[in-house]
Amino acid sequence: MTRTCQERFLCGCPHACRYCFSRAYHARYREKNVGSDFDSNIEVRVNIADTLRHELRRPKEGSLAIGTATDPYQPIEGKYRLTRKCLEVLIDHPMPIGIVTKGPLVIRDIDLLLELDRKTEVTVFFSVPCVDEEVVRKTDPGTAPPRQRLRALSMLREAGLDAAVLCMPVLPGISDSEESLDRAARAASEAGATAFRHRPLKIDSEIRDYYFDFIASEFPVLAPRYAALYAGGNLPTRDYEKELERRVARVTQRYRFSERPPRRRREPGPQTEQLQLAM
Repeated sequence: MTRTCQERFLCGCPHACRYCFSRAYHARYREKNVGSDFDSNIEVRVNIADTLRHELRRPKEGSLAIGTATDPYQPIEGKYRLTRKCLEVLIDHPMPIGIVTKGPLVIRDIDLLLELDRKTEVTVFFSVPCVDEEVVRKTDPGTAPPRQRLRALSMLREAGLDAAVLCMPVLPGISDSEESLDRAARAASEAGATAFRHRPLKIDSEIRDYYFDFIASEFPVLAPRYAALYAGGNLPTRDYEKELERRVARVTQRYRFSERPPRRRREPGPQTEQLQLAM
């Protein structure tokens, strides 16, 4: 049986990006607004490590995604150390993991990541949608500047860990130009990233008004373009996605990203189950 464990270490974040899909989760399941409530209220699941240990008490096939809902290395992790405690659990019950973060705090845990990497496959993905710090201050207020994220990536690579860049999401009219993508790809390559991946912006229905208000305030000239691109739903038009794919392909051909060869893994069983950790 293959299990993919999805976690929610911390809900809400005072340093959240304007486009964060976790805002939609906040509205959908926590019955809170996607703006001030999300920015000012943080729910700390202090029993996450114990819950993870309980769920992994029997050997499991599959992988663990860390950071798919909220950043496991947002500032409050420095106090509660929940991500570190979970890594300690995983060393006792190793399974392949992927960590997505914008937080340089991940370098604090290089010792545990290396220990876990000796037992299984570990990849740290740094979210770097663009390297223009003025844009980042508007779209990702309070988060670590791109140069700090890439410096942390370099430190992980120097330690021998697999670390890649997620240029996600690519924001129409803001970070989707070939020049912006080229700068991000070049910086990722120079930092030693093993991969550079992209994804266009998705606007969930719960955050649509919030994000469109942000665009109208900070990038008003783009408001009509967003209305047209997202008229059909939460993803941009297929023509836009295809052009973005071509643009990224041209950019990535200019730089070197050497993915670490995959390790041999046991064949998974016939069933796949998504495991939610009950708090």
